[in-house]
Formats: sequence, C-alpha cells, structure tokens
Amino acid sequence: MNLPFLPNHDDSSFFDFISKQHPDLTIGNRGLSSAPAGPDASRGVPPMTVPQATTVLAIKYQKGVVIAGDRRATEGFQIADRRIEKVFKIDDHSAMAIAGAAGPCIEMAKLFQTELEHYEKLEGVALSCEGKANKLGQMVKANLPMVFQGLVVMPLYVGFDVKRGEGRIFKYDITGGRYEESDYHAIGSGGKDARNTMREHFQKNFAEADALKLALMSLYNAADDDVGTGGPDLVRGIYPTAKCVTAQGIADVPDASIRAVYDGLIAARRSKET
Repeated sequence: MNLPFLPNHDDSSFFDFISKQHPDLTIGNRGLSSAPAGPDASRGVPPMTVPQATTVLAIKYQKGVVIAGDRRATEGFQIADRRIEKVFKIDDHSAMAIAGAAGPCIEMAKLFQTELEHYEKLEGVALSCEGKANKLGQMVKANLPMVFQGLVVMPLYVGFDVKRGEGRIFKYDITGGRYEESDYHAIGSGGKDARNTMREHFQKNFAEADALKLALMSLYNAADDDVGTGGPDLVRGIYPTAKCVTAQGIADVPDASIRAVYDGLIAARRSKET
C-alpha cells in the first residue's frame, strides 16, 4: 500500500527522479537571474564571476585511458584556487574530468556518481560504457538553462568498455550532444594548446608511462601559453591530477610519479636552452 505523501518511485534513474520530485535540486534549476528587473535593468549588470576550472584531457593507450587535469581555478583575472580537483572517479571503470563553472561542474560529477550507483542497485547490473556516456549527456542537456547564465559545464568522460576490452573517450557540447574521440582530446581554456602537443607526439598503442608523460607534457605546454591553466608548482608542491582507467579499475597516479615526469621534462628543456 502506497502512502499518499510518499512518491511511488520505481525508476532506475535517480536523476529523473529528482528532476520530477525535486526539480530545485537539479543543476539546471537554481533560479538564478542574469539581470534584475526594474530601473536598474537598463544600466546592465556585469556578468556573474564564478571560479572556472580548466584544463583537462584524456589519452588512450594499450591497456586503457589516462585522464588528467591541472589544479588551477580562475575567477576573472585572479586565481581562485590552486588545488582544485578536476578529475573524479565515477565508478570502477569510468572517470570524469570537468571544465567550466567549478561549482556546477563538481555538483554534476557527484550527481553522476549517485546516478550510476542508484541504477546498479535497482537493476542489479552496471550500465554499459555507452549507457553511462548517454546518462552524462542527459545531465549536460539539463544544465542548458544555466549556460545562458554563464554557468557552462563541460565534462570529459572516459571509461573502460569491458565488452570491447578497450578504453573510450567521450566529449560533449553544451546542448548535451555526445561525441566519441578515437585517440585523445582536451577541453578548457588551454584545450587547444594541449591538443596541439598531443597531435604532434601521440602514437597508437602507447604504453601507460608514455601516455602519462604525454598527458603531463600537454598540460605543461598549455600552462605555458594559457593564463587559466596551472603548471606544476614546484614551490608549493602542487602538481596536476591524473588517473588511469583500465580493466582492473581506476588507479590514481601518485604525486611522486608525476613529479618525476616533470623533473625530467624541465631538465630536458633547460638543457636545450643552454
């Protein structure tokens, strides 16, 4: 017997459930307004300034995908955060990196985690890699009203497809359109600079160490040309975040390993300049 004050919920999608029962909790329904009504409206209002997270990227290799991101968040011309996390484990075989308005981006990552956990508990099986990518596209589409407020959320999703036995990379546009990349991709303010580096040095069937080195070098080059992208901070000991997604699961790349790669890159560049 269903109680009248409790919603009857048998939908395997947690996102659909809160969209119907509690739309105020979804990312795209915050009720923000870009400009006030009344006499002040004609004078205009400066655009809302929120921390922006960039740059993130992903590269395929023999056993899976490496996904990485810098640690800087900017707010206008200022650094809002030097240690922001942009790369998230979503489940045992998928990860997501974020670029755009930091707050909504992080909310979407957490909601995506809950969505997949909820689905697996109700259905008894995990979604396919393709199904996960589609779910994330639905969330990006639902955020479209916030895009007009300037709160853009741009995710980069990677997963290990157990059926295919390979890593996969998916990018999205602001309307939720989903596109698969065959080898690598980067998004964010330094995305173009990172892609240029990857285009020059990428090779099919990279070993994990080679893919990681290229990912970190691409972020380093992006930081060299893009003020919004943070490079390795040797004084504070702040380095980009990287995860490897394989058939065995998600593995965080230790800071010591990332530091060792950058030590080698910096030493090689110094030797070229002398």
